[in-house]
Amino acid sequence: AKALVVPDNMTLLHLPPYSPELNPMEQVWNYIKSNFLRNRVHPDVDEAQRALVEAWRIFADDPARIASIMAPQWAKA
Repeated sequence: AKALVVPDNMTLLHLPPYSPELNPMEQVWNYIKSNFLRNRVHPDVDEAQRALVEAWRIFADDPARIASIMAPQWAKA
């Protein structure tokens, strides 16, 4: 990491050591769980995996939702 060269047009946001609420991928996972996977029972692991893949596909086809989660207001300059 010490060899990382940050381009002039980028700013790194330093996060506290344990801050899942600030990690965009944690927010993606929370969104998928809340909207597609919560309160569902799957008969086997294969069916659970199919449900997760379908949830991911639906999420990935919604650019506005991705932008809202991956770039929250507090992170915008």
